[in-house]
Amino acid sequence: MNHEPGARPFFPPEVVVQIKALACELPADSGLPLSRFSRQDLVREVTQRGIVAQISGTTIWRWLNEDAIRPWQHRSWIFPRDPHFEQKAGRVLDLYQGHWREQALSSDEFVISADEKTSIQARLRLHPTQPPQPGQSMRVEFEYERGGALAYLAAWDVRRAKIFGGCDSTTGIAPFGSLVQQVMSQYPYRKAKRVFWIVDNGSSHRGQTACERLQKNYANLVLVHLPVHASWLNQVEIYFSVVQRKVLTPNDFPSLSTVAKRLLDFQGYYEQIAQPFEWKFTRVELQKLVAKLSTQTSAALAA
Repeated sequence: MNHEPGARPFFPPEVVVQIKALACELPADSGLPLSRFSRQDLVREVTQRGIVAQISGTTIWRWLNEDAIRPWQHRSWIFPRDPHFEQKAGRVLDLYQGHWREQALSSDEFVISADEKTSIQARLRLHPTQPPQPGQSMRVEFEYERGGALAYLAAWDVRRAKIFGGCDSTTGIAPFGSLVQQVMSQYPYRKAKRVFWIVDNGSSHRGQTACERLQKNYANLVLVHLPVHASWLNQVEIYFSVVQRKVLTPNDFPSLSTVAKRLLDFQGYYEQIAQPFEWKFTRVELQKLVAKLSTQTSAALAA
């Protein structure tokens, strides 16, 4: 190790590899009551194991930050368990590309992506929000009273960038039916050849029963279900993420009716500037994903 003043300490490559490997392990595998290592946890562990006599947390951070693996980061995910995942996902991706059963959609066929955003609260802050000042960001009171909650149901026209929606006290068959009626009673959907509705498997529109119920009322409506646990394939979720950032964060509303008005006003505002989402996940990427998941499953079963 170089101890000259101002010089960066030198560690042999095998030491760097050992420390990176340790950082990628679960601490519980070493008998430590931790969910993940911090920099100082790693400093203590590598010195106790005798890998190095002395090292700084900054040095460890630099090595890990330069590497492709980020052991301190994690995200939740759900492994696809739908036995027909590729088939169901593929037909939705085809619709996004303007095809259905290998036929191009005509100009009088439309694709709607719909879902519900549930349990949107009105949080009545116990002290007024303070505006930003020089050197100080906006301050939102931590404590609040609950002013109730509502559900926001929305339908996104994938190819025309049109948004429809409404608020209700809950979700269910009736609120979703109202959303469908709101769209299907308008031109051009009322007289369209076909209107494809992409939905998840929520109770409001689940299974063949929902298909039959909706087609009975709207002969040109085709309900298309996503695979189970695949809401990330539903384009309306992108719109909901915009709503979360631009409308609901921070949540500081004087009443539930104010929340509803803000959501519906935002629809009109957003539609003026909206463009169709640039959807890049196609059947090619789907095939790669399925192959990757198949490999992971085989490896897990063999372990």
